[in-house]
Amino acid sequence: MEYTLLGKTNFRVSKLGLGGAPLGGDFGETTDEEVVRVIDAALDLGINFIDTAPLYGRGESERRIGLALQGKRDRVILATKAVMRGEPYTYDNTMKSVQDSLKRLQTDYIDLIQLHELESVDYEAAMEGTVAAFLKLKQEGVVRAIGVNAGKMELLMPFLNDGIIDTVQTFGRYTLIDHTAKDELLPLASKQNIGVIHGSPLNMGLLTEKPAPFLVNYPDKLAEAAERKKALAFLHNNEPDGLVEPAMRFSLSCPEISITLTGTTSVDYLVRNAAYCDGKGLPPEHQAKVLSLFQGEKLR
Repeated sequence: MEYTLLGKTNFRVSKLGLGGAPLGGDFGETTDEEVVRVIDAALDLGINFIDTAPLYGRGESERRIGLALQGKRDRVILATKAVMRGEPYTYDNTMKSVQDSLKRLQTDYIDLIQLHELESVDYEAAMEGTVAAFLKLKQEGVVRAIGVNAGKMELLMPFLNDGIIDTVQTFGRYTLIDHTAKDELLPLASKQNIGVIHGSPLNMGLLTEKPAPFLVNYPDKLAEAAERKKALAFLHNNEPDGLVEPAMRFSLSCPEISITLTGTTSVDYLVRNAAYCDGKGLPPEHQAKVLSLFQGEKLR
């Protein structure tokens, strides 16, 4: 397992982190016992960063993580988010969201608290409400670091220059079929010493044979991804899901990305992905060819 520092937080984190959405049952039913097994396996593999949110399983992900970390809380950098989808990003709602998360996680502090889904709030309201609450909680020692989260990278950019946040998180934007994060987000975050957390290195399953079920509602996205994958034939190996290993290595080896998240309830899948966190990226000629494709072209 490789480790790095998470920007100016100085948290020593594993470059592979465990994402919490599947632990809440968002991608298929799971049980408390399965989640405990996965988290125990993650710790045994050297993974020390777990990222979740109240939204995942409507609190079930946090509750299960809290259950699994009893007696082991000091072994992880624990990240969650605020607020729950559909609730206003006010100061009071944020305070309540964090208190509810603390109870579910069975802890009295959160290492990294993140504003969830910037798509739902503008910059000014976020700063006056949720970020102001985060700063108060940081002052009180309830949280140790603060960040913001968005799928749309342009929404993250204003926060990179204000000197307040410690991390940003986006998803699917440094992958084999969409590496647009390298154009502006990653260079600016690196310059400001802001840690970058990258979710969905497999583009919600588009780089596997089983895309996330909800993508059936986005036929244009599926079609575009299929066309882009044709250009990646040179990366295929003889295994099923032949793009998984190159996709994971592509994200994990990016020096500007502190943490690449993997979400699973399968110990076998987790072990496989952890094996890719060994400091080896794509062969240089493959890396160069990938970066020459789809330049500046976001996957819609």
